[in-house]
Amino acid sequence: MSGESRPAGAVELLRHARERCAARAFEEAERAFRAAAGQARRQGQNALRVHAQCELASAWRMCGRYRRAGLLFALTLPAAERVFGPESVEVAKVCNEWGVLGKYTGRFRQAEALYRRALAILEAAHGGEHEDVASVCHNLGGLAHARGDHEAGEPWARRAAEVRARLLGERHPRVAADLAAWAALVEGRGRPDEAEALLRRALAVFEAAYGPEHHDVAAALHNLAALRHRRGDLDDALAHYNRALAVKDAVLGPGHPESAVTLINLGALYRARRQPGEAHACYSRAVELLGRAAPDHPHLAAARRGREAARALPAPPANEK
Repeated sequence: MSGESRPAGAVELLRHARERCAARAFEEAERAFRAAAGQARRQGQNALRVHAQCELASAWRMCGRYRRAGLLFALTLPAAERVFGPESVEVAKVCNEWGVLGKYTGRFRQAEALYRRALAILEAAHGGEHEDVASVCHNLGGLAHARGDHEAGEPWARRAAEVRARLLGERHPRVAADLAAWAALVEGRGRPDEAEALLRRALAVFEAAYGPEHHDVAAALHNLAALRHRRGDLDDALAHYNRALAVKDAVLGPGHPESAVTLINLGALYRARRQPGEAHACYSRAVELLGRAAPDHPHLAAARRGREAARALPAPPANEK
């Protein structure tokens, strides 16, 4: 038998890609996902090729390459329908992942249609008490929050948290993610004390599970900062926003468009503190990030308006901070 190494198979390449993606080594993950999809195509493994394409699109979304992700999802969904059937759980996965991208890029109507299709498929396949069903409910709640429709979103967030707690236990990090999403909707409905309790409970679980530098920690810190901001505690809000931004920069990279919403909120806080220079810098960075990754996102217009408002603010007297 020869000592030559054989080329890696599609399954092996896909496993490696998933490992690198989980480690947020996105360049290596991209190469492995591409290689897996190519190998699967050559070997006639159509199901595996669909999985590789969907996961590559999700990896592009996670690292902020939204245009590429959207194009690949648009190619992958019809392929999944052909290979697995239009009512398959694999199609539901593509719909859910593409819906997440729609939320991040401000294509809310498209995201809702994709989420609802995924939910109908998963409920038919698994019933209501399944973690994949809880995940889509979580996403529908988050989408409603992004739209500002807190009343519509709260039942979805509550359902996600309750289903997942029954399946995994109340101290599981994925349950904590549901609690954090629910908190944002509860606060939007005028119950700030309840929201803060949910957020602090979620943050404690995240930090115990992941340590101080994790995407879920950053999201909880951002939401807690926003709540304290709206309650008028600007110093506490500033500390939490800055910590959230530092964690996002460490975990996602300093040029990731997901940091834009924290920067926009920081800009608003600095305007409230009569610090126009700091406000302008935050808004300008948000405009740069969103303009590059999601030029039709509604938050981009808000960042531009904030930048102009910051520019119009008078500079504070020299003896003020």
